[in-house]
Amino acid sequence: MTTAVSVAGERARALLRSGFGLIGPRHARHSVSVDQLDALSLPIGDDGVVIGVDPEGRPSVLGLNRPTPYDVTLIGGLWTAQVIALRAAATGARVAVETGRPGAWMQMVHAMGGGQNGLAVHEVGRVPPQGTSPGTPVLVVRDCGMQPPRGRVASGPWQSVLTLLPYLSPVAPRLIRQARLVGVQRISPDEAAELSRAMPLPAADREALPTLPDGVTLWCGDRDRQYVMTQPTEAEVGLLGMARRMD
Repeated sequence: MTTAVSVAGERARALLRSGFGLIGPRHARHSVSVDQLDALSLPIGDDGVVIGVDPEGRPSVLGLNRPTPYDVTLIGGLWTAQVIALRAAATGARVAVETGRPGAWMQMVHAMGGGQNGLAVHEVGRVPPQGTSPGTPVLVVRDCGMQPPRGRVASGPWQSVLTLLPYLSPVAPRLIRQARLVGVQRISPDEAAELSRAMPLPAADREALPTLPDGVTLWCGDRDRQYVMTQPTEAEVGLLGMARRMD
């Protein structure tokens, strides 16, 4: 009896050393030869909020939860800002909305549990300190019209700020200079010409901006530009409706 127990114990220890764990269902090992390794690939990219797809149909991700300050300026429609806020909350971030039109956000607040589940609406200039941390990142959405006042709550570690401008306004050049990322939706030819004086904009993009369909945004970072189509989910359509530039 002792010998049988000893043999079983040695067999179990051998299995543990081999990396297969306790005795249980067994599956064939999966292995490839050295010559086959080059055929393997893993999708590697930034993590964050999927804001749509690029012209090739690949997901475009906006990394909002960062340990450093991050400012985003969106010259576009309320619908796109709300989709970004909704998806940011779905990733676990808290969303604080500073707005002069709280009624436009109430449907989202009610859908998310009355402000108890990640989204709260505040009057302009009344956003309290958010108490951010790596475990509780925050997105502040500033929906304050054409000339938003200087915010009392600024971007910081684990707190990004997205400022929405419905059109190009006198404060746009300042906000564009401060922003790490700028999103531009359909604007008039005159606005496109003015925008090209505030930020580097190739002629092709300047001519394309007045013709962009609803839901398409040109996102401009430090070194690159990308057109993104935001495609709503069925739940987002039920809550926010279809993509639109005007509100």
